[in-house]
Amino acid sequence: MNLGGLLNNLSFANIIGGILFSGIGYVAFMYGKKTMNVQLMMVGGALMLYCMFVSETLWLYVAGVGLTVAAYFARNAD
Repeated sequence: MNLGGLLNNLSFANIIGGILFSGIGYVAFMYGKKTMNVQLMMVGGALMLYCMFVSETLWLYVAGVGLTVAAYFARNAD
């Protein structure tokens, strides 16, 4: 049965990656909100949302690591 859309490539690795990177994004967003760092808030928001649009496991983790590194540098930009 093909559900298509967001459930097209739903695997255990994708679920774990989505939870992991969304959690990192939530923490980054809230820390950016607390410190008034708009750049960190934007990267945190991107980390929370991109998992819904990337279906391949490899690219999910590559983009997640890239955005996590961007959040690290955005945090230290002040």
